[in-house]
Amino acid sequence: MSHLPLNPTSIATLVHEFYVDIRKDAELSPVFNAAIGDNWTPHLDRMVDFWSTVMLGSRSFQGNVFGKHMLLNGIQPAHFVRWLQLFEATTVRLFAPADAAEFQIVARRIGASLQYGFFGEVKVA
Repeated sequence: MSHLPLNPTSIATLVHEFYVDIRKDAELSPVFNAAIGDNWTPHLDRMVDFWSTVMLGSRSFQGNVFGKHMLLNGIQPAHFVRWLQLFEATTVRLFAPADAAEFQIVARRIGASLQYGFFGEVKVA
């Protein structure tokens, strides 16, 4: 299988494919739909900007990831486990191992930070 090169187009592919999986997932779709509603296009655009900034240094994203997520209700540790499972599966499917691993390192750091914010500790790694 050929992997996608790491560039803005492939990051957009990652974001869109990942959130298709999120929206189909019985555990995560209710959480995301409650937070995002019908505003998926702006959310996806922001996520492409976020991951482009993180992975490519594009600086296209500006925002407070932590503060925004701390406003959400009903978040449970299991949501982080499932989110990471889906994200890692998507990165492995689309990217070469080194690029997938870099995405996953960032995702785990974000997840740990958010878990600490929600629960005062990291409940899942």
